[in-house]
Amino acid sequence: MWQLFAKGGWLMLPILMCSVFALAIIIERMIFYGGRRFNTVAIVPKVLEWIRKNHVTEAIDFCEKKAYHVTNILKAGLLHYNESKEIVKESMEDASLYEVPKLEKNLNFLSTLAHISPLLGLLGTVVGLVKCFYIIEQKAQAVGMVNPSDLAGGIWEALLTTVAGLCVAIPSYIAYNYFVHRVNLSVLETERAATELLEVLSQRRYASEV
Repeated sequence: MWQLFAKGGWLMLPILMCSVFALAIIIERMIFYGGRRFNTVAIVPKVLEWIRKNHVTEAIDFCEKKAYHVTNILKAGLLHYNESKEIVKESMEDASLYEVPKLEKNLNFLSTLAHISPLLGLLGTVVGLVKCFYIIEQKAQAVGMVNPSDLAGGIWEALLTTVAGLCVAIPSYIAYNYFVHRVNLSVLETERAATELLEVLSQRRYASEV
């Protein structure tokens, strides 16, 4: 492996760095999204049930114990449950400005790595071909002929950097799209939970007025 890496030339080093950073981001995001605390289907109904029973304080405590993006946003609304619907909605929207970026953390960087890696591989290909043509020119001027073995180094570099760049880019881009899908689902679940909370609070306020 080290011999292959060395034959790829100096551009293999930035490609290797891209692979390390991409792998670190993928592992960190997999751990983040894989936590049990993201069980929105099980948690949100419990919060709404507390509110229907007029146990708002218990609902807030429950959100604090199960803290993640959905419960943090719901808690922001619950803290203003006695105020108007617009204020509750605005409080949850403000909280989402802090919570949603946590879901998107490092995804732009992962996308950049997925796009840069094949470009670095392409650059290595061009550099390798330039070496080949340079050797052809020098050999032709010196001895009038070119030995295929003289071109092997440039061809190795051209092929290896391309392969390495694609090996980093393909899984990185797949992981990026998967994480974006997870973010979109989480945002959709959050919006649905916030809408349900507003409806429950409206029903509770209407029942108290009646």
